[in-house]
Parts: sequence; C-alpha cells; structure tokens
Amino acid sequence: MAADKTTPTKGASGAPAALSADTSAFLAELEQRAPLTAERRGRLIFGLDATMSRGPTWDLACALQMEMFEEAARIGGLDMQLVYYRGLSECRASPWMGDGTKLGALMARIQVQGGRTQIGRVLNHAGMQAAKGPVGALVFVGDAMEENVDALCAEAGPLALRGVPAFMFQEGPDPTAERAFREIARLTKGAYCRFDAGASAELRALLRAAASYAAGGAKALAALAGASPGARRLISAMQDTR
Repeated sequence: MAADKTTPTKGASGAPAALSADTSAFLAELEQRAPLTAERRGRLIFGLDATMSRGPTWDLACALQMEMFEEAARIGGLDMQLVYYRGLSECRASPWMGDGTKLGALMARIQVQGGRTQIGRVLNHAGMQAAKGPVGALVFVGDAMEENVDALCAEAGPLALRGVPAFMFQEGPDPTAERAFREIARLTKGAYCRFDAGASAELRALLRAAASYAAGGAKALAALAGASPGARRLISAMQDTR
C-alpha cells in the first residue's frame, strides 16, 4: 500500500520528519491566501445537527469543544459560535464565546429533538457572519442530508467568495450526506472527513486540527501535523478539494 503523502517518516532519533514537499508547498500557498495578523483572534463557527439520531455524538461534542479551545489557546486563542438545528424549524446560534466552560454549559442545556436537517440555514448563517468580519472556518458535524444539494451549494457560495473553508465531518456511511458534504467542502476549499459512530478519538483529532487552523492558519496546522494524525488527515482532505 502506498504511504499517505501527509504522514511523516521517522528519522533516526524517532522524531517525525518534515512534511512532504508537496504538502509543504500546499500549506505555504494556503498561508498566503489567508494570512493572519497578530491583532486578529481566530473565529470558528461550530455547526451541529441536534436531531434525535445525534444524541450520542452531541454528548461527545459537548466534551470535545473544550479541547478545541485548549488547542487554540496554545496559538493565540479562539472565539467560537455554536449553530445547531433540531425539530422541524428550529435553528439557533449562540453569541461568540471565548470561554470553553461557558459554551460547554450552554451545550449541556440543549436536548436533541426529532426533525429534518437544516444544513442550508447553518451555511446561510455562516455566510452572514463572514460578511460582518473574518471567520477562520466553519466546522459542521452531522450524519444525514435531507435537502436539495444544489440549494446547499448556493448557500455555500458566500463562504467560498470570502475564503471561509467548510470542514464537513460526517458520522456514518450515508451516501447522500457524503455527496453533499464533499461538494460543500470542494466549493469552499475546505475538507470532507468521515468518522465512524462512536469513534471519539477520530472526531477529537479532527476537531482539534480544525481549531488549530481557525486560530493560527496553515502555519499552526503544519506545526500540529508532526504529532497529530488528525492534522495530517485534515491537510490531506484539504488537498483533495483543490
């Protein structure tokens, strides 16, 4: 089997070697497109499906969001906004928060409810937020898609125009969701990754990598990649959308 092009080899000392030339060039290009300044704190929109099937993963996301703040704090900090939908028509957004404890307390009060997906409303909201000020990334976690894929792509358009990548993380194997999530990631030059139900380590690694990117850009993601399979996987998935 061919080696993963983003997986560093081990040197004589046992430490990870440098990223491949292709990956390093890709990250350098990415950094030039969206440079971060010392004055700007990272911002990330965290979109979640809170319909009934999402119960176990919602609980997991409540726990993992704190780790996203911790990862970002090493780089310079992160403000995060939660956007979730549930029921037949409810889609809500929290204020921007820079405190993981407060966001965790808010998420703990939210109960999942049966309903249909409202991914278009999440994308629309993210686009409006990006129009008001810089947003480092949209992270979305879900397992289904019950909307018109062309309409979703239209809602993703403003994110693409403003350079906001959508990191679409899919739980489970649903092919309809995969097709839509991959296209949204492609249009926004983000990333599509799938993880298996109950795979907390996979989701943890992906969310920490996304937080690192939102807080510190390509340079922070490259620094994390030497020790994090999740960061290497995210970089590889971003290359796939180019």
